[in-house]
Amino acid sequence: MPAAAARPRNGRILYDRISGGQGTLKIKNGTSRDAVVTLVRGRTKAISVYVRARSTAKVNDVRDGTYRIFFTSGYRFSVSKGRFARGASYQKFDDRLRFTTTSTSATIWTLTLNPVRGGNARTTGVNPKDFPA
Repeated sequence: MPAAAARPRNGRILYDRISGGQGTLKIKNGTSRDAVVTLVRGRTKAISVYVRARSTAKVNDVRDGTYRIFFTSGYRFSVSKGRFARGASYQKFDDRLRFTTTSTSATIWTLTLNPVRGGNARTTGVNPKDFPA
């Protein structure tokens, strides 16, 4: 029986097509499940980052643009398949995030994957076949 693949470290970039910008995305995962957060610009998958359970990860070089945010969470992530082997759920945030850089500032967004009191971001379930793998 093959050994289980090593669990990716918190904040590991699994896919990157948007580095080189000035925007920052901070992701707080207050759940008991690891997660992968994926930004999509237009129809193109732009970046995916691994966020361990009860951890915070940061992406520092997001390029300007408007992104849809998808996330999957579960247990026993397979890097080769890009999916969780057990208990996977697939969601997306209803609102898009816009990153804009000027000469004096850059956008910083903070996403929280668990429900928070006073939070304003709604999520919708996504069919696994429609998830940007």
